[in-house]
Amino acid sequence: MARILAIDDEPTILSLLATILKKDGHEVTAVESADRALELNLSRFDLILCDVMMPGTDGFAFVSVVRDRLDCPIVFLTAKSEENDAVTGLSVGADDYIRKPFGAAELRAKVSAHLRRERREHHAALSFGDIRIDLAAKQVFVRGELVKLTKSEYEICAHLAKHPGQVFSKAQILQSVAGWDARSDVSTVAVHIGNARSKLKDAGVSPIETVWGIGYKWIG
Repeated sequence: MARILAIDDEPTILSLLATILKKDGHEVTAVESADRALELNLSRFDLILCDVMMPGTDGFAFVSVVRDRLDCPIVFLTAKSEENDAVTGLSVGADDYIRKPFGAAELRAKVSAHLRRERREHHAALSFGDIRIDLAAKQVFVRGELVKLTKSEYEICAHLAKHPGQVFSKAQILQSVAGWDARSDVSTVAVHIGNARSKLKDAGVSPIETVWGIGYKWIG
């Protein structure tokens, strides 16, 4: 059972989310605006589902405000026409997105996968020259300085680093990191990798290499 916060300005969507997720035993708190969500104790939630386009504070602004102080997965809810915006919005710190209209099976699978990923236990660290990946704290350091990655950016880096030199396709990375088979969402992998690369490059390292036409590998 997990504590899930659902934010959407459409009551019917909130009702659907609550109905589906409560069947899996989750506790669902539903609010109709990001402004209302900001009044809550967000640290108590294990996962947040957030609409992109809402009156007042939209989903992007909400995630930008809370990401630095929250460690839980954040998943955007987006209409098909807003897909490009949602992919771009991953850069503000969300981990994934679900397109509306969504099916119960897809919603349950994605929520379950993100929660399962959160509960994985790690007990070691990886080192590659100036780079150190603390698997227990889920943090990446370059020359002792923390690189502020989102949860999905970190998970992808950690997965690649655990298999240095091995090439993974976007679909393989999605399956290994997120734990579900969602071929239509492989575009999120490229976005997360691009964001992680940019942050690592700013820190002075470039450990992720593109193998054109195949995927990505960690070169350390």
